[in-house]
Amino acid sequence: MNWQTREIAPGLYLVATPLGNARDITLRALDILASADVLAAEDTRSLRRLMEIHGVALGDRPLVAYHDHNGDKARPKLMAALDAGHSVVYASEAGTPLISDPGFDLMRAALEAGVPCTTAPGPTAAVAALTLSGLPSDRFLFAGFLPNNSGKRKSALAELASVPATLIFYESPKRLGAMLRDAAETLGADRQAVVCRELTKKFEERCAGTLAALAERYDEPPKGEIVVVIDRGAARQADQATLDDALRDALGRLSVKDAASEVSKIYGIPRREAYQRAMALGKN
Repeated sequence: MNWQTREIAPGLYLVATPLGNARDITLRALDILASADVLAAEDTRSLRRLMEIHGVALGDRPLVAYHDHNGDKARPKLMAALDAGHSVVYASEAGTPLISDPGFDLMRAALEAGVPCTTAPGPTAAVAALTLSGLPSDRFLFAGFLPNNSGKRKSALAELASVPATLIFYESPKRLGAMLRDAAETLGADRQAVVCRELTKKFEERCAGTLAALAERYDEPPKGEIVVVIDRGAARQADQATLDDALRDALGRLSVKDAASEVSKIYGIPRREAYQRAMALGKN
């Protein structure tokens, strides 16, 4: 079936694309892809293939690559098209634009220039994983990708330890095991979590368990796109020996002030108390 074009108003259109199953595209997204004057995509090959599957002809319309590595060069061209009164569509490689995606700067530039902007909503891996996880969904926090470095990753996790919400992360399959080990150490080995892999695709997988069990399961890197969903944590209680061990670990990575701040967040103790103990341990 060839998709028929429909006239759309000038402006910037953000279009969500399927995570993997091409049939998850919306009818409105197809309308916009068929009608826009200029198309921009994080991966032009993926968008071209998606359009071919659904019978959306590109014709002689420009298809511009827009990603992290060329945004500064490509953005002025797209802004010029918008300033000229054209309709421009931007599509992520998979999922919703601006969610861990280079489209953020383009959207900000269009808004600052007073360009009309709208979105054709659709799939988002973070929300898809949350709904599939079975963990509480009344309050959640999407934290994107954690730092690659273990020490910085633990510090980032420590800042989220006491957040009363389900936590959602994107992760590289190569770093998944290390991320889960750091999460088990920082958030608690018994904290419940779910790893969602290859959502909507042929080898979709949902694996639930404690952070410690999942870290062991994924000691060898899996393949595919990964979302990690971690249950909200209760306030952690600890004796002095546990607090001292946590402080020593933090002092090996951080300054006394930052180590005390990290441990106070994880265990819910006053920062001053953690700082004084960190000072004592540091002297020893």
